[in-house]
Amino acid sequence: MDADLKKHVIKTGTTTIGIICKDGVVVAADKRGSYGGESGVSYIAGTNQEKIQTVLPNVIVTTAGTASDTRKTIKLVRAELKLKELKSKKKAKISEIANLFSNISYQSIRQPSMIPSIAHFVLAGYDPKGFYLYDISPDGFLQASEDYTASGSGMVNANPILDSDYKKDLTLEQGIALAKKCLKASFGRDPASGDGMDIYTVTKDEIKQVTKTKVVAEFKER
Repeated sequence: MDADLKKHVIKTGTTTIGIICKDGVVVAADKRGSYGGESGVSYIAGTNQEKIQTVLPNVIVTTAGTASDTRKTIKLVRAELKLKELKSKKKAKISEIANLFSNISYQSIRQPSMIPSIAHFVLAGYDPKGFYLYDISPDGFLQASEDYTASGSGMVNANPILDSDYKKDLTLEQGIALAKKCLKASFGRDPASGDGMDIYTVTKDEIKQVTKTKVVAEFKER
């Protein structure tokens, strides 16, 4: 990519997290958007990014990477799912949705372009067979998770906490607390993550936003 162009591409930078609990899945993300520079971040482009998007009433994804690529991929997946339902009269399985994200990512990053397609997704959902959590890398690699996963530039700060603090059969409340701990750690170290957090839960009954916070800078005399 041209060096000057690279500076003006909006990235979601990001720390996003998915945690499987005994009674659902917790999904969390920060709210900062940034322009890329040689060091990774040259300018904060936005402080109220919505990095968690609904795909279906029972499926959501987190987004990391180039903002335009993540949004485009989600729109394509939604359209493909509508077509599939119209043709087959059946709703897509969650594994099929994850594979659709994977296939689009695989093809997009390999298309010649001035701006390479970089889109990383964490997908969570529920169907009568149980809860699901998938990590979909920018190169299209798809991996199912049985415990937790993280994506984005802040994952290096979140993963050590997940590794040490995650336990099987966490309650949703414990999962939410763990997600907050990971995001706060990332905010302190990753310049591309911050400005607040959104946390959702996926349960048998619904997808619900349980946390929406905004960080406001405040200056005090010392």
